[in-house]
Amino acid sequence: MILSEHLPQDIPTGAEPYFDVRDPATEETVAHVHDSAAEEWDAALAAAVEAQAAWAKVSPRERAVILTDMYRALVERTEDLARTITLEMGKPLAEARGEVAYGAEYFRWFAEEAVRLPGRFSPSPSGAGDILVTRTPVGPVLAITPWNFPLAMATRKIAPALAAGCPILVKPASETPLTMLLAGKIITDVLAEAAAPEALVSILPTTDDAGLSSRLMADERLRKITFTGSTAVGKLLVRQSADNLLRSSMELGGNAPFLINADADLDRVLTCAMQAKMRNGGEACVAANRFLVHEHVAEEFTRRLVESMAALRPGHGLEEDSTLGPVITAKQRDRIAELVDDALAAGATALTGGGSDAVAEGPGHFYPATVLTDVPADARILHAEIFGPVATVVTFADLDEGIALANDTEYGLAAYGFSDNIDTCRRLATELTAGMVGINRGMISDAAAPFGGVKQSGFGREGGTEGIEEYLDTRYVAL
Repeated sequence: MILSEHLPQDIPTGAEPYFDVRDPATEETVAHVHDSAAEEWDAALAAAVEAQAAWAKVSPRERAVILTDMYRALVERTEDLARTITLEMGKPLAEARGEVAYGAEYFRWFAEEAVRLPGRFSPSPSGAGDILVTRTPVGPVLAITPWNFPLAMATRKIAPALAAGCPILVKPASETPLTMLLAGKIITDVLAEAAAPEALVSILPTTDDAGLSSRLMADERLRKITFTGSTAVGKLLVRQSADNLLRSSMELGGNAPFLINADADLDRVLTCAMQAKMRNGGEACVAANRFLVHEHVAEEFTRRLVESMAALRPGHGLEEDSTLGPVITAKQRDRIAELVDDALAAGATALTGGGSDAVAEGPGHFYPATVLTDVPADARILHAEIFGPVATVVTFADLDEGIALANDTEYGLAAYGFSDNIDTCRRLATELTAGMVGINRGMISDAAAPFGGVKQSGFGREGGTEGIEEYLDTRYVAL
């Protein structure tokens, strides 16, 4: 078994058959991971059903204590988890540490929600009796998670599932299974310490994504699917979920606008622009794709954005001075280059970075930080999810035009608006069509807030008081 010296040695990578996990910064194999198969998926679901029966006997307060212990255990392993994230996903180590803090926070938040499950009691208006409304666990859950935040995208599903009383099977992305294998071991160790069933959480790495989802979703014992990923795959999963009428949560693609009005504070705007665009190297569903800038401040903003983007230093995430990691795969890097090439061919200008010609030779899937201006309205890059370190700048003459441009997309996950006028801020908050709107903020993710989108960006919410509802059924009792 290959295992990088930088990885913790207690990652349960398993036995043959296996698939390789590669460092996107070097393209070297860092580990072999067991490629789970149908009989293992079936066994995990059967064990989850049995575990739920035992978990149902655990009081909400005891669940809360166990989830709090999980939070602490993950935080204690911050360095191990962060290095694992960096080695298999590529982001700089400082960002990986931030992901661990963010991902662990879901356990602390939902530990507090476990003891506050909603319900109500009231007399019937007819006088015939009383109305009792309670919540019950929806049942075993399948979570399919992406590679860009290999810890946090899973913990924000695991934590509310456990708090609600549900067992959960996690299928991590085949590009980044190591983080979840380590986190899964940490979580199940806490369950074992509390004498709770370890089968409440199962990690199922596999290269047969379609086979796993179709097989488990056809099993009537599974009661919910939660997915973070592309809109195309999300639609397929929703169709598969129909036969058994599974509860489903879909956090899908995005094409976030970043609208800058003429009266915005450009110092604040620039800080937030780099946060919203370059967090995770642009490989984030809430990343700002389209910078829509009032023509009165467009020249100044663009100049400063180009300076900031050009100053980023590509390199391996474990290097202290690296501020821009690699793209996850060569295929993804080439897709980004194709979008940029298409825009350049249509008349756009690259003020830093560029298309295929700007991609450096050598190992690693690196793509330069790029800023495009003069982008034609019909260029594909304005209508696709870039998922990389490329910013497009488009100008507008008045706020009506800017808002129309912002909403001119099939997606509706995140949007950002900037102004120093309170009335304009209120208008942006109201009229930007998205499930999440940041006003004068570039970082909007919060375990205490509902995360999710509208339109082609999916449905359902993760985080906040709303997040646990996704894992609960409503029961009415007539007394």
